[in-house]
Amino acid sequence: MKAMNFVDVKESDSIFEGSGWDAVIVVTANLAAINLDEVRILAEHGVNIDARVGRAPTLLFAPGLAGGRLIISPVLQHDSDIQDVRGYSDAARKAIALAQDAGARKPLLVIAPSDEAKYAQSQSVAALACGHELWQALERREATPEQNKIESIGLLVSEDQAKVLNAIEAGRHLARDLCGTEPERMSAPMFAQYCQQAFADSGLALSVIEDRDVLERDYPLLSAVGRASFGVPRHQPRVVKLEYCAEGEIERSYFFAGKGVVYDTGGADIKISGGMAGMSRDKGGAAAVAGLMKTLSLLKPKGVRVVAELGLVRNSIGSEAFVTDEIITSHAGVRVRIGNTDAEGRLVLADLLSHLRLKAVNAPEAQLFSVATLTGHVVRAYGGYTAVVENSVARDSQVGEQLQQWGEAWGEPLEISRLRREDYLKIVDPSGAGDIISSNNAPSSVTARGHQYPAAFLLKASGLEAHNSKSACPLAYTHVDIAGSATEGDPLYGKPTAAPLVALYQYISNT
Repeated sequence: MKAMNFVDVKESDSIFEGSGWDAVIVVTANLAAINLDEVRILAEHGVNIDARVGRAPTLLFAPGLAGGRLIISPVLQHDSDIQDVRGYSDAARKAIALAQDAGARKPLLVIAPSDEAKYAQSQSVAALACGHELWQALERREATPEQNKIESIGLLVSEDQAKVLNAIEAGRHLARDLCGTEPERMSAPMFAQYCQQAFADSGLALSVIEDRDVLERDYPLLSAVGRASFGVPRHQPRVVKLEYCAEGEIERSYFFAGKGVVYDTGGADIKISGGMAGMSRDKGGAAAVAGLMKTLSLLKPKGVRVVAELGLVRNSIGSEAFVTDEIITSHAGVRVRIGNTDAEGRLVLADLLSHLRLKAVNAPEAQLFSVATLTGHVVRAYGGYTAVVENSVARDSQVGEQLQQWGEAWGEPLEISRLRREDYLKIVDPSGAGDIISSNNAPSSVTARGHQYPAAFLLKASGLEAHNSKSACPLAYTHVDIAGSATEGDPLYGKPTAAPLVALYQYISNT
């Protein structure tokens, strides 16, 4: 489970031969911005030989520099109004891939400075992009141990900065493993076991609920989703509980529910026409929350307590499968009519949030979050971007706006959606037999407000609606839908991104 290692390099003369590094990578908006004279002169000379220098990633023969290799990777459209710090991510990923192909094992990454505020975190963002580019799927690593791969990356940063980046990358590495691994290797029991291994000796409190009687009593909606999986031991549900508590006085408390549907067949409302492909990635929310907890365990921010519950379940089909029209009482005592068994993620989250709600009511400055690959509608609405939907308490506290600012600065931009009164109308059970209905019976991608109204369901089904801004105990709640951002590239099998781990960590540690 080893993540990429970033090494702090304090002296700029590490760019020279004999420093221990074997390539120099420079990410820059233009050659004139390079503040290392030797590198800038070589790059400007290189333009006379290869017109691609400064326009595309290029490798130059550089006698005297580390490894004799100089890679120049330009940040395209740097001065454009629509460009953001991800331009540095793009350039760094291309450069590190080129360095690896060229045989480098220990490259030194140099980011030419920019005076634009939106690029303030360009060095950190570029470094994390390299870690992301170099990650390989767990199955591949286990089947073919990596050889001749990049071992570490040097950065001209302080020791503290390197520590933060290593901790973030360790969390992202764990999240990518959990999200991106196939459904047997990362079934619910295996996901829980992988977490136990990842958090051994971390100082975090960790427990796993696996007893069927306990699950059915305390997590009835989650257990309904997994009902057909109980008969197969390797597919049985799990709930993983994690808690980080800083030493000393706790000033702020954060509670996270992570959707971990390790495979989503759609249940009795089965996915057809190839719709099941890629559904092993439906655990991206639980994966991102687990990764966040890993980062917290390494950096140990002061003054905060962070509690997470990960609902791990396989939405299997079979004679025991739950079906549309059933009415199931949630942990919060709300009678939920099932509108579609393929809208299972909100059922899993509702029970988790209900448990977290009980812990939050007596916690200082409590905020609750659900993180999930929840709807196709969010992809239709925002493409590859994360969306957040807040209750009134969170909106008044500007939770979404602050998350958006941190995400923008660190290359994980997100969109803010507004919860409206119409969203509550969508969860009214027309029969009156249930208190609410979980969903309509059409794909969310063709349902108006298909990613907003599930937040209304979660508030009602979890009991959080009683903690609104007018109540005696208001609780801020933010729903985070990452269906569009959890993976990149191929919509079914693209590389997991671990979003929105970085934005969440920055928000927690800097609020």
